[in-house]
Amino acid sequence: MTGFFQLYVFILAGFVGFLVISRVPHLLHTPLMAATNAISGISLVGSIVLAGGQYGKLPTILGAIAVACAMTNVVGGFIITDRMLTMFKRRDDKPSSPADGAS
Repeated sequence: MTGFFQLYVFILAGFVGFLVISRVPHLLHTPLMAATNAISGISLVGSIVLAGGQYGKLPTILGAIAVACAMTNVVGGFIITDRMLTMFKRRDDKPSSPADGAS
């Protein structure tokens, strides 16, 4: 592939992704976030494979940077998903602890 074609595919994928995400109903944003967290986990595994392989110094450094970026994406996604799920809880619900029902 040439660099121009790769740039074209990247821009087209970004445009199509924006159109798809902007048309998702608000009720489905939480499941969509969970799915994108899973996809980010896949990219995290790939970056760990790259960082841990014996491919040379530059791929190892780039792999380590990719691990840091992917991990930030996964953790941030789970934090945002948790915050979105807390919006659906009732105000009068008390958080349950494992010791409440234990005897």
